[in-house]
Order: sequence, then C-alpha cells, then structure tokens
Amino acid sequence: MYQRIFQQGLTQFICISICLLLLSSCANIIPPGGGPRDTIAPKLVMAVPKDSATGVTADRITLTFDEFVDIKQLNENLIVSPNPKTQPVVDYRLRNVYIRLRDSLLPNTTYAFNFGNAIIDVNEGNPAKGFTYAFTTGKVLDDNTFKGKVQLAETGKIDSTLIVLLHRNLNDTAVVKERPLYYTKINGKGEFTFRYLPSGRFNVFVLPNDYGKKYDDSTKMFAFLPEPINIISTGTSPVILYAFEEAKRKEKPKPVVTNDAEPAIKGNNPERKPSPYIRTLPNLENGAQDVLSNMQINLSKKITYLDTNGIRLTDTLFKPFSGFTLQLDSNRSSITVKYPWKTDQQMVLLIAKEALKDSLGNTLAKTDTIRFRTKKESEYGAIKIRITNLDLNRNPVLQFVQNDKLVESVPMRSKELVRKLYKPGEYELRILYDRNQNGIWDSGNYRTKQQPEIVVQLAKRLAVRPNWDNEVDLSLNNE
Repeated sequence: MYQRIFQQGLTQFICISICLLLLSSCANIIPPGGGPRDTIAPKLVMAVPKDSATGVTADRITLTFDEFVDIKQLNENLIVSPNPKTQPVVDYRLRNVYIRLRDSLLPNTTYAFNFGNAIIDVNEGNPAKGFTYAFTTGKVLDDNTFKGKVQLAETGKIDSTLIVLLHRNLNDTAVVKERPLYYTKINGKGEFTFRYLPSGRFNVFVLPNDYGKKYDDSTKMFAFLPEPINIISTGTSPVILYAFEEAKRKEKPKPVVTNDAEPAIKGNNPERKPSPYIRTLPNLENGAQDVLSNMQINLSKKITYLDTNGIRLTDTLFKPFSGFTLQLDSNRSSITVKYPWKTDQQMVLLIAKEALKDSLGNTLAKTDTIRFRTKKESEYGAIKIRITNLDLNRNPVLQFVQNDKLVESVPMRSKELVRKLYKPGEYELRILYDRNQNGIWDSGNYRTKQQPEIVVQLAKRLAVRPNWDNEVDLSLNNE
C-alpha cells in the first residue's frame, strides 16, 4: 500500500516538473544567434500628402517607413525650406513620423524638410542619411539645385559648422536685419548643396549656424559673393566662398609677472616677502640659442628703465661683439636680442646691475652673466622645396605652420626655395596669394565689398630631419 502511494506521488512529481520545464521554455523565447547585422536604413513607404505632391493645403504630414523608427538630435539636423518663422512640431510613433506645421503655407511655394541624419531605425540606429520630404502648394514642384564649396580664407581649411544662406532680398542690409529664406549645411569636405529651389536671383552668404543667422557681429566668420547668383532650371554653376573674420576677437591679455616670488622658508617665519631684485630668464633650449631666431630675455618684473649701454654681447674672453640690437616689448617685461648668430659658438651676455630698473628703483642683484652656445649646423636640416603650378604673378607667399601657428612666411620669387639651415620638425605648408604684397594675410570687408586674400593648403607636409637634406616636390591646384 505504502509502495503504491509512493509510486503515485513520484509519478505526479515527475509530471509536474516536466510541465514546469515546458512552461519555462515557452515563456523564454531565445532569439536565434548569429546572422548578418542590420545595416539597412529606414525607407519611406508612404506619405500623406505623398512625397513631391502638388497643390498641398494640409498642415499635417504623416511619413511611414518600412520599420520602426526613432528620432535623434532633431534640432541639430532638421532644415525646413523656406525657413519658417515658427518651427513645425515633429513627433514619431512606431513606423510613423508626424509633422504639424505652425505657419500658414505660402501660395505657389515648394517646401522641403531635410531631416539630415535624425531619422534612425530602432534596432541598430542606422540613419536615413539626408532624408528629404518635399511638396508644393502650387502646380509645379521647384527642384533647382545650387552647389559649391566654402573654405576659410586665412588657412585654406574647412569649418563644417558654418552654413550657407540665400537671401531673395538683394538689399545689402538684408543679411544684417533679416533671417534667410533658405540655408543649408556644409559637409566635412566644405561642400554644400541646395535642392528644391525656385528660379530667381539670390545673394549668397556664409555664417555660423546660430539662432539669428544674421551678420550682426563683425567677429563672426562670414563670406559673401560679390554679385547675386541666378538660380535657373538648366543648372547653376558651382561657386567657392572664402570665409573670414573681419574683426578678430580680442583675447584677454596674459597676466604680467610683477614680482619675483620666492618659496616660503621653514621655521618661525613661513611668509617671506618677494625678492625686490629683477631676475632675467633667457629662452634658451638646453643652454643653446637657435641661430634662426632672436634671443628673448623675459623679466620677472616690468621695468621702467633700460640702459642699452649696460648690456654687452661677448665671447668667452669677454671680447665684445658689435652689430646686436636690443628691443623692449610693449609690456616692458621682456627684451629681444637681435644678432646674426653663427653656428657652434660659445657666447656671453652681460647685463650690468643698474641696466634695468623697475618703478621702485629695484635693479638686478648683481651683474648678470648669461653663458650660452649657439646650435651646431648638424642640429638643423637643409630644405629644398619645389612647387609646380605656382602662379608667380599672384605674389605667392609660402607659409610654414606648426600646431596651427604660423612660424614663417617666405615671399616666393621662383618656384623653388632652398635653405641651408632649417629647424627640425613637421610643418604644414600653405600658399598665401598676397594681393597687396605686405607679406601678411588681409581680411575682407563687406561694407566695401572687399574679398579676403586667399590661402591654399598644400597636400604634403614637410618633415625636416636634422643633419639631412630634406627635399620635397609639391603640386599646387590654383583656386
């Protein structure tokens, strides 16, 4: 009897366990592993009103895609043309994107909604790149295009944060007072494309993509075409615009060292007053002077008095050299020593105690003896640069750039530059077309319709190795 009860209980337990296992396996559906990753962007399968529709009067639009979609960074991506006074409301759910217009539609006008990369699929985040929906309130959809490129005039580089604007109002002050009717973004190559444009004449500008989109500040990056562009259905020639800052932003001046603070002394008197004496801080590289540049003597205090007769440049036996000059900077906190340095020389700069004074009459603690050497020829490299397609009639200036800083500008009298000594390092090379032959880049001016001078980047960099003949052949595509 007990054995039969035990067998029945065991059978029931096994049945219940099997059922629980079956239920568990049914509840947890495991997706199949492996398989190719979804790389296909969402595609529009239906639109109400339909894409490219004519005679549209509706203020609500529904876009239906072939998969569930999401919208990311709408404000940074969506461009509505013509530029509305009030941006439309955009929402999405499942496979649909909903647009509600808040401005009245203009008659006989083509509207375009460029979502950029805002619409993505839910599963993998694949963007519908450059997705654009368009319709017209008239009988014919405008589909004229206008293309071009934008470069920074001073550097020849690209700034993809800028936008290109079209103004139908051809008055010069329109870009200052009005928001543009049409605008588009610049890609990473500096290229831009307008689509769905009406025929007609437009002024073309470049500005930062801020809220106002107006040229209300001369420190803004800006570009303009000198004459209106004529948009026509048979095609409009592409253009190049050169962006510039008419007025440079003023940088905050760096603080000037006004005293020579010394470290605190341990003991009963931890706070020691700064030294009253002036200290000199030469900008030598491991005790060596670059023969291609001036010596810079930085001072620990601003000075009000400089006796040039109290400063001498000598050899190690204190025999003076002639032909050097001294220049105090505008902040009166550094002295430039100019001299035609020769390689591999041991030298001394002597600064008499009373040669420098600050406003309180403080001087050096004693005569300052700065011993240094000039660099050896083997610490430099020789360079030979040949540039084909260089138009010498445009007054080209070869610019050497390191870390976005202009190091040297050399007017080119021929298509070849040879230097026996050049400082080792890697350099970007650019050509400035120096219109007024003053050796520097000059900005533009919208009021006088003056375009900026143009700088073109050369494709190759120059890598100068020390104690080496560094030769490079370059080809220039003139803009």
